[in-house]
Amino acid sequence: MCELLGMECNVPTDIAFSFTGLKTRGGRTAHHQDGWGLALYQGRAARVFLEPTAAANSPLARFIAENPDKTLLAIGHIRKRTRGAISLANTHPFVRELWGRHWVFAHNGTVRAASKLKLGRFKPIGTTDSEHAYCHLLEGLRSSFKDYPKQPSELWQAVADVARGIGARGTFNFLLGDGRHLYARCATKLCFLIRRAPFGEARLSDEDVAIDFSKVTGPRDRVVVVSTVPLTRNEAWTHGDPGKMWVFDQGALRATLSA
Repeated sequence: MCELLGMECNVPTDIAFSFTGLKTRGGRTAHHQDGWGLALYQGRAARVFLEPTAAANSPLARFIAENPDKTLLAIGHIRKRTRGAISLANTHPFVRELWGRHWVFAHNGTVRAASKLKLGRFKPIGTTDSEHAYCHLLEGLRSSFKDYPKQPSELWQAVADVARGIGARGTFNFLLGDGRHLYARCATKLCFLIRRAPFGEARLSDEDVAIDFSKVTGPRDRVVVVSTVPLTRNEAWTHGDPGKMWVFDQGALRATLSA
């Protein structure tokens, strides 16, 4: 199986600390060595780094961790292949344009008979069940709204409704970003924490690395981190319930929906 990493904030923040923990699991402390990716939003557009190799051994992954770029929304993934060859086309996260913004998606699990899910404007480039399910999800949203909904709650519910149908076919843990919100659906394992004042020290579970966030944050900062399993060993993570989807905006949990 794969592992997911998401970050959503109310002020531009770098993901270097969490990404360091994730990339270590990509072939060093865990066997997710079949590819990695990281998407960093700048407004409605996302800068995406992808490699069909082990993140733990990647000079590019190390460069990103050592030269952080601040963002309000990020999605990362390390892959353990189940469906589809090890290739760039099959490396998460996947990106498509809808309503003049990038939508970024990463999946953990297996969707059975995903190829039977109806497609429309969006077509897979690779051969994974994940990308096919993602294209189906986006088509469900496109067919429901003419443009990005003015009422965010309508969009949240639409994502949850389509995700529920896909999730009935298998294991559908995912992260989805639209440049504003971070959607996180739990099928089996997913957790999150919100870092806010008073900030303290956090220590990674997979590396001997710690950071005192009180020295690099402001009193009003809020940072959401979502992970398949906790990345740190001294913070309180909230674990998700199967069939539930969180929606984060401005570093806060805005909704928990059945999905």
